[in-house]
Amino acid sequence: MLLGVDPHKSTHTATAVDPESNQQAGSLRIEASRAGYRRLLTWGRRWPQRRWVVENVNGLGRHLAQWLVARGESVIDVPASATSRVRQLPRGGGRKNDRIDAAAAATAYIHGDGREGEVEGHTTALALLDERRVNLAQARVRSVNQLHAVLRDLLPGGAPPQLSADQAAALLRTVRPAGDAEKVRKDLARELVTEIRALDKRLAENAARMEELVGASGSTLMNTPGVGPVLAARLVGRVGRASRFATAAAFANYTGAAPVEIASADQARHRLSRSGDRQLNSVLHTIAVTQIRMPNSPGHAYYQRNSPKESHPGKPNAA
Repeated sequence: MLLGVDPHKSTHTATAVDPESNQQAGSLRIEASRAGYRRLLTWGRRWPQRRWVVENVNGLGRHLAQWLVARGESVIDVPASATSRVRQLPRGGGRKNDRIDAAAAATAYIHGDGREGEVEGHTTALALLDERRVNLAQARVRSVNQLHAVLRDLLPGGAPPQLSADQAAALLRTVRPAGDAEKVRKDLARELVTEIRALDKRLAENAARMEELVGASGSTLMNTPGVGPVLAARLVGRVGRASRFATAAAFANYTGAAPVEIASADQARHRLSRSGDRQLNSVLHTIAVTQIRMPNSPGHAYYQRNSPKESHPGKPNAA
């Protein structure tokens, strides 16, 4: 029996659909709560041979899907676009309500849409750490910019562009404020230095946690020249299972690393792709540039074989 689920923020609706006859065998609406989840599972157990088909597992259906998978249930993820197509079928008549949407999810799976749901593991954990690191890094940039703005009014000529928290603290010790405005500026600068130190500590802890999880995942990415724990974590967190890409070309297209052909009549040229996952594209670019500057790396050898003779060793072309 297929148990289609239409998830919402406060409620979930499930409809049982017989895959042979495509007939509905029952429906249940629950509150989005643990008590509601238990009630839903009890209802579903009346069919020993069952499979849950949840719409949008990566969105509103994530928590329920993971709760079911953790209890040994088989869960299928069906995109909302697939259920929408089912509702447009002649017999669907375009009607829409939660029960119909739940049944449409099951029907979409019968028609070949959907993929097996997976238990959240190292990939999800690394993606969460990567997102947190991005937020921490952005907060640090804001604090550093604010600190430079304050120091510009406290010190002749301001502060050097590359400024650590310790260097800023040393500069502040040389300031003898005169007047209320300068006293406030110095106090604000001290607060910003404290913030930057706290952010630096969190970023270091974040990187250590990433390194630990990348190692626990069994990944050998950090053995690749130019790939540290942060880049490895971003690759694993955003790519997931590498086996989901049939070929290297499919991965290159996904990351926007594959060039785009522009052809007309007898003329053809290629340009850089601006599509794909730009975060992954940035990671690949960083690894490539790092390897070009490492004499014994595979990337350096490849660059030397393929770069124009007039290019300088270890430096990418300006183009």
